[in-house]
Amino acid sequence: MLYTLFRYLHFLAIFVFAGSLVIENMAIKPKINGEDARNIAKVDAAYGISAVLVFAMGLVLWLGVGKPSEFYTDNPVFQGKILLFIVIVLVSTYPTSFFIKHRNSESEAIKVPRMVPILLKLELIALIVIPVLAFMAAQGIGITP
Repeated sequence: MLYTLFRYLHFLAIFVFAGSLVIENMAIKPKINGEDARNIAKVDAAYGISAVLVFAMGLVLWLGVGKPSEFYTDNPVFQGKILLFIVIVLVSTYPTSFFIKHRNSESEAIKVPRMVPILLKLELIALIVIPVLAFMAAQGIGITP
């Protein structure tokens, strides 16, 4: 029962994480106004909170409930998944700092740095790979006998 609860919470956080990232990618433009900046900052806050929850629930699943932690710990496919998640979080720091900086702006035109939409797209591409790696790791692919 506990395993099912944590898996559900993990998946729920993943859906919010992915949905927030999709919304940010759809909402970002070369120039945004103050209202757009506030709204995107709210979505980015949900993105950040969900990232923490994805990590926390994933950690509980890895080390606490479910399969023994050894099943995943030494698996290079699983390690790749974790590394990719860390890369997404690190890449998101620049767009997040931009959104935080302009969350209270009343400006009619805020120029968005060219790197922000590029990094958001990069995060989305990396996020698409994670479920494949998660499936492979859960199937035991990458474990050496």
